[in-house]
Amino acid sequence: MYSRGNVLGSGGGADGFEVGAKRQRMLDPSSYFSGSSLLYGGPAFSSALLAQPRPFPVVRLRGLPFNCTESDVHEFFAGLDVVDVLLVHKQGRFSGEAYCVFGAPMQVDFALQKNRQNMGRRYIEVFRSKKLEYYHAVAAEVAEGKSTNRESAPSLPLSKSSSEKDHLEHTGVLKLRGLPFSASKRDIIEFFKENDLTHENVHIVSHSDGRATGEAYVEFRSPAEAKVAMGKDKMILGSRYIELFPSSREEAVRAAAKPN
Repeated sequence: MYSRGNVLGSGGGADGFEVGAKRQRMLDPSSYFSGSSLLYGGPAFSSALLAQPRPFPVVRLRGLPFNCTESDVHEFFAGLDVVDVLLVHKQGRFSGEAYCVFGAPMQVDFALQKNRQNMGRRYIEVFRSKKLEYYHAVAAEVAEGKSTNRESAPSLPLSKSSSEKDHLEHTGVLKLRGLPFSASKRDIIEFFKENDLTHENVHIVSHSDGRATGEAYVEFRSPAEAKVAMGKDKMILGSRYIELFPSSREEAVRAAAKPN
């Protein structure tokens, strides 16, 4: 349902890749993350060097505040090329652990220097991790989301309960929270594919430096259509829980104008 993008330089000479574009490629044997070799320097490199697996650029974090967001982790590693943040949930609640993927293996060494530094009042432990651990965490997060939806498990932290949301007035605008940083307007339109939206209906909120905040506003044709679309609350886009809230055009305009 949700395309996370294409690798930059796949099969070529680039050392990075598109921000957030990884989970869709988990089983793609030709991708940057599959362990396939890239031509760093052309024919001068021996086949033995080319055969060496490239380290997967991921770390694990422990001790995060329970109200931690993806943006908080992004800020914690400010200055590094954060490709993805995976917050780990257990039984519908944030566990205080996360995985963070970077744009190149060498950035892991810089990330490890943040070990035992503070986020708010808590010091954060940062560990070197492995590709397989990260992939298992992604798979577990998807399974956790499906189980939560089936069993009507408690809501995620800091979210309004479904009963509270049911009593909010619908104006035809919904706020989305928890989006992957790489989510595009097309991804959101696909998420609401039953509603025949256009790019003009979708407003993605960004920080002042252009980075996505993980929030967006979507305008529907009527309040009734927006109310029906609320049925997608807590459904998964990529491997993320997407929270939906009744909102308004005025709130969307304020969010777009406010420096984040």
